[in-house]
Amino acid sequence: QESQDESALLWLDEIQKGISDANNNIKEAAILAVGASMINKSLEKGDSQPILMILQSKFGLRVIPECAENYFRNLSEAKNLKAREDSNESPWIILVMKNMYDYYYNVETEEGTCVAPEGVLPKTSWLTGEEIQNIVGQVTADYNREQLWLANENLIVQLQAQARGFLVRKNFQERKAYLQNQEPSAIKIQAFWKGFKQRKSYVDRLKVLRGNVAAVVKIQSWVKMWLAKRAYRKRLQYFKDHNDEIVKIQAFLRANKAREDYRTLIGAENPPLTVLRKFAYLLDQSDLDFQEELEVTRLREEVVTKIRSNQQLEKDLNLMDIKIGLLVKNRITLQDVVLHSKKLNKKSKSQLEEMVMVDKQGIKGLSKERRKKLEAYQHLFYLLQTNPTYLAKLIFQMPQNKSTKFMDTVIFTLYNYASNQREEYLLLKLFKTALEEEINSKVDQIQDIVTGNPTVIKMVVSFNRGARGQNTLRQLLAPVVKEIMEDKSLIINTSPVDVYKSWVNQLEMQTGEASKLPYDVTTEQALTHTEVVNKLESSIQSLRAVTDKVLASIFSSLNMMPYGMRYIAKVLKSSLHEKFPDATEDELLKIVGNLLYYRYMNPAIVAPDGFDIIDMTAGGQIHPDQRRNLGCVAKVLQHAASNKLFEGESEHLSSMNTYLSQTYQKFRNFFQAACDVPEPEEKFNIDEYSDMVTLSKPVIYISIEEIINTHSLLLEHQDAIATEPNDLLNELLEGLGPVPDVESFLGEGTVDPNDPNRESTLNQLAKTEISLSLTSKYELREGEDQDLKSLMIKTKRLIVDVIRTQPGDTLLEILETPATSQQESEHLKLVEKRAILDSKTPEKMKHSQSLFEDGQLPIEQKKRKIQRNLRTLEQAGLVSSATKYQEIINEIAK
Repeated sequence: QESQDESALLWLDEIQKGISDANNNIKEAAILAVGASMINKSLEKGDSQPILMILQSKFGLRVIPECAENYFRNLSEAKNLKAREDSNESPWIILVMKNMYDYYYNVETEEGTCVAPEGVLPKTSWLTGEEIQNIVGQVTADYNREQLWLANENLIVQLQAQARGFLVRKNFQERKAYLQNQEPSAIKIQAFWKGFKQRKSYVDRLKVLRGNVAAVVKIQSWVKMWLAKRAYRKRLQYFKDHNDEIVKIQAFLRANKAREDYRTLIGAENPPLTVLRKFAYLLDQSDLDFQEELEVTRLREEVVTKIRSNQQLEKDLNLMDIKIGLLVKNRITLQDVVLHSKKLNKKSKSQLEEMVMVDKQGIKGLSKERRKKLEAYQHLFYLLQTNPTYLAKLIFQMPQNKSTKFMDTVIFTLYNYASNQREEYLLLKLFKTALEEEINSKVDQIQDIVTGNPTVIKMVVSFNRGARGQNTLRQLLAPVVKEIMEDKSLIINTSPVDVYKSWVNQLEMQTGEASKLPYDVTTEQALTHTEVVNKLESSIQSLRAVTDKVLASIFSSLNMMPYGMRYIAKVLKSSLHEKFPDATEDELLKIVGNLLYYRYMNPAIVAPDGFDIIDMTAGGQIHPDQRRNLGCVAKVLQHAASNKLFEGESEHLSSMNTYLSQTYQKFRNFFQAACDVPEPEEKFNIDEYSDMVTLSKPVIYISIEEIINTHSLLLEHQDAIATEPNDLLNELLEGLGPVPDVESFLGEGTVDPNDPNRESTLNQLAKTEISLSLTSKYELREGEDQDLKSLMIKTKRLIVDVIRTQPGDTLLEILETPATSQQESEHLKLVEKRAILDSKTPEKMKHSQSLFEDGQLPIEQKKRKIQRNLRTLEQAGLVSSATKYQEIINEIAK
């Protein structure tokens, strides 16, 4: 055909190429037929998932995955248009190859042929391959076109905006031109109509009012009066009907508001200034506060004096006992005993009253030339009281017998036997410092605390088992100890030999004959008898029951234990852990148990009569069986507290070892809980700067002899306790000079040199007690205040004065807002009232001069000083203007 030569012949290669091309065309047609069949079947099933894959694999089309749903939807719509109800439709579909030849494909048998089957009726309800390709191509083209529009969306939007803007502006200009042209007419029409309506309304209303003026006035007055009376009577009657409820509601609301404000004050992280202002009056001091403080001071003086008097009486009684004993042995004459007896009777009758009622020799009681010296002693004792390092070092510089006497007299006197929170705080700081010093310098092994007799531990236990801790021990142990002692049927004896002897005696009493059993036996021999073993087991069972009662009493009374004991136990544990970091928790808790149980509680259980745990009648004694019962309980508790099992000589009690181990775990938890106490600063809310704002100066009552002895000891050990040349103690001791004697202390001529009893009189005068109002020689002065904490305290006092008379939401707002004349007047009244109160205050209870002068400043000067102080505190990082100085408000709230 190409050569137009009918006689031309085909070469073999050409024939082969023709056949290959025909085969390829048939394969392509078969693939397209299969693809068309699969697509039509998927469309009939409504399955869109394989469509994309079929188009790619069978048709070889470049399809877009994002258009998969569109392909399926358009193909489905095209197929639905070709659907027909013809049951005679054959399974054959026809595809045109190269636009020249037909290819027939059976969708059921998947058979394909180029020869038309006989009687074939094509399946016209299905999409052909060409239709599928056209539809897919159209969808792809539409998608590409849409992407093209999206890519140029900004340009299209701009074009549309320009066109629409042009049309809108055109319409606007046309409307504007029309309105401008018609404006005069429109205005006239509107004005005429509005004027007509208004004039008509006005005229009509005016006519009505002019015709009924009197009636209108009367009606209005009556109606208003009636409405007012009705509302008033209704409200009044309501209040009368609910008077009780109203009172309760008002009381509830006020109380609830007060409680809420108080909870906010103490519980909120940042209490508002408005709430703080409501409670600022509580920080002021009234006449009653001063009277109470004076009474407390007087009672403290009386208590301290009585304590010292009782101690002296005890010493005199002991000396009397010795002299009576010597008299019996003909070692002294009867006259010496009578003389001492008269002296003792006289002291017991009159000395206590004399020591309480006598006018104590204070600064005002001494000669004028001695005041400076006495003031120097006041500075010295203030430094010793507030800086525990000196006394802690001094204790360990003296021999133990001398240091014990020094502690029992001077130290407890210096701290007034911890008669108030400040002195208890300072005494605990001394105990802590001294204990740490002793552990660091004298304890080489952790068991030294148990095996030795540490000075500080002995002092702490003695102090807390004295008058302050005696009631605690009594409340803790008295009920269970009484119960044990009053149980007459309770007999606890854990000694096999004693049980054996008691059993032999019982047999002899029952039979009336001497027993053939040996009386003196060993423990092993006694345990060979069944009766002894049974009695021993019965004692062990009773011992467990009684011990459980004592344990329950101890464990339930943790909060009753003196805070000082618990705090020293905490210090002991932490100090030992610091020095012996390898020590286990059990080892440390055993040391704590040795302090809290063995040294503090155990002696009171063993000898309750010696520690006033129980009341004893005159001449009364504890029965030996009762004492043995208590001793057995104490022994078990001691083993349990130290986790020590019964072994060796106590092997017969080994059945209690499991019980001891279980009890130790309870003790362990108890000791851990006992050490969980806050620091004294948090407990007492006191620190080294609290003396600046206290109501009164601290006062101690100390004898001249104790002052002289303390001065002498400080000079003797000065190099050891004040090692730095610029130490404050060195400066004070240098100012005091050499140690004075009694006569030079009181002044020359106090005692007649020719008096034959001069020495006795001086010894008696040495015991004279004087009151020292302790003050610091190094109090910060105005303009030199570099101590930020004391500056904070002064600033807080000034802020309290300001916010009491000038309200505001924040401190910054108050400081920046000038005070009104009324607020200045209120502040002036407050200052005058404080000045009158201060004039009535005893000298020893007055604040420092700088605090007094700050309190007398006018309100605006106080505000300026507050601002200066706040800037200083902000530079130190203690407050921040960004928070409107909320930090100092929080400090005041505490």
